[in-house]
Amino acid sequence: MTTQSITTQRYFTPARVAVSMLFFQNGYLVGNWAPKVPEFAYRLGLSDSGVGLMVLFFGLGSLIAMPLVGWQISRIGSPSLARWLAAISVAVYLAISVAPNVVVAALILLAFGAAVGGTDVAMNANAVEVERSERRAIMSSCHGFWSLGGFVGAATGGALIGSVGGIIHAVVSAAVCAVLIVLAWQYLFVDRPQPANNGENTKPESQAPVFRSPTLWLMGLMSLIAMNSEGAMIDWGALYLRSELGSGATLSGFAYGAFSAGMAFMRFFGDGIRNRFGAVKTVRISVLVGAAGLVFAGSAGSAEVAVAGFALAGLGLANIVPILFSAAGNLPNLPKGVGISFVSVFGYSGILFAPALIGFISEHTGLALIFTTLGVSGLVLLAGSNLARHADRG
Repeated sequence: MTTQSITTQRYFTPARVAVSMLFFQNGYLVGNWAPKVPEFAYRLGLSDSGVGLMVLFFGLGSLIAMPLVGWQISRIGSPSLARWLAAISVAVYLAISVAPNVVVAALILLAFGAAVGGTDVAMNANAVEVERSERRAIMSSCHGFWSLGGFVGAATGGALIGSVGGIIHAVVSAAVCAVLIVLAWQYLFVDRPQPANNGENTKPESQAPVFRSPTLWLMGLMSLIAMNSEGAMIDWGALYLRSELGSGATLSGFAYGAFSAGMAFMRFFGDGIRNRFGAVKTVRISVLVGAAGLVFAGSAGSAEVAVAGFALAGLGLANIVPILFSAAGNLPNLPKGVGISFVSVFGYSGILFAPALIGFISEHTGLALIFTTLGVSGLVLLAGSNLARHADRG
């Protein structure tokens, strides 16, 4: 057997492939939910504000489940939680298509958000264990598979709904998810409950309760800042191009498309970059590139230039959150899963709630200044970038 074949065999280990499948499945499920929203709203007679309230239930379910799942991981490990929460998310997703009224739909979306968010924490925790076992970075590529799954789900979901209707679309997409879960089921890395520490005789501040750990709070703040920009892109990128730069509907759709394409592309290279240069240097370079992209987009004189800036921002921001998740999962003297769930809650809060605040502020300042400010504020991440060193532990 050649050296190259040995390296390839080790690189594509069953545990790595399995957790990557879960990331793809989770992203694919969320991606299929996006084109389902108009049909869901029409069937239940929801206004725009009603849809916003429903989406809020999804977000609240995620934020409630994340810390609870993190606590459970410290007790029973990540693989069983990742398996069953992924399976539950598919079952609840199917129920969305047959919700008979608004109240039931809200409760289903609460459960859907909890299952999807809980799966997110569990699969990230499992990816950290695979990284530690294989002594190489894999988190960025895992998040790349999530982005790829979201793209495939959104791209095929709309076509399926248009051709066969919402019910058949839900069944087909759920079946794809079920196959992925079954294939990954027995190959997920089997970790062990670890309530005390991560195997180091250290005396860091993280021995204190989670809410008293400045390190974890700073990591959470960094995740919040990084994901604020992603939330702004999802909700305000297209509107910025249309209302302030005069683009048409087609070009405005490239705002988030360019950002997400840049992010997905770079995530598949992020592990190699981190393995070569280390997590701290990777974060610092990523921050500078991401900030430059947002400032470039915010100060653009045309929609085409802004799209290029958004693509650059996606390339820069792609690997910051995956590295922060790895670092949080490797903090010494913290139970497994607790650090990731804490940082996840902060980060996803940025996606859920920051866009609403941006809408209020932009009425007085305009969106160009918002994107420029997000770029400049992202430089704050440089102050805490040394914390990324925990991602390289083990």
